[in-house]
Amino acid sequence: MTLLQFRDLSVDYTSNDGIVPAVRGVTLGVEAGEILGIAGESGCGKTTLASTVLRLLPDSAQVRGEVLLDDIDILTMKWGPLRAVRWSQAAIVFQGALHALNPVQRIGDQIAEPIRLHQSVAEKQINTRVDELLTQVGLPASRAKSYPHQLSGGQRQRVMIAMA
Repeated sequence: MTLLQFRDLSVDYTSNDGIVPAVRGVTLGVEAGEILGIAGESGCGKTTLASTVLRLLPDSAQVRGEVLLDDIDILTMKWGPLRAVRWSQAAIVFQGALHALNPVQRIGDQIAEPIRLHQSVAEKQINTRVDELLTQVGLPASRAKSYPHQLSGGQRQRVMIAMA
């Protein structure tokens, strides 16, 4: 079963200099159980491609084609269902994870947020689940009390993986 599909996806950005093409005609699919890695030089469109999955592109982006998650086009999805997809069915872990984390919230609180939003877990069990997730990504449970700036770049990426 194909979980994620890009069909003839193209993305342009509008700038003061005109239209800047970022992604051109991408068609690919990811099956259940598969892992997809996207590699390329800086500026080749990797982040733009990944960001279309969760509609995280700026207003200046013009998107054409389809992004299907379980055969539902993310690009035409209303905001309520899209919000339900984020952090439950799809997530993105950026290389610079510091910018994706709230600098004034402790790591444990940030990991707990998607659990509260998307899972039926009793409030008293959430801290236990946060500790489990931190341990799964190779961080001590005590890091739940840390702020993002207190972690290394690799540790912040692991926090984002735990959230995902």
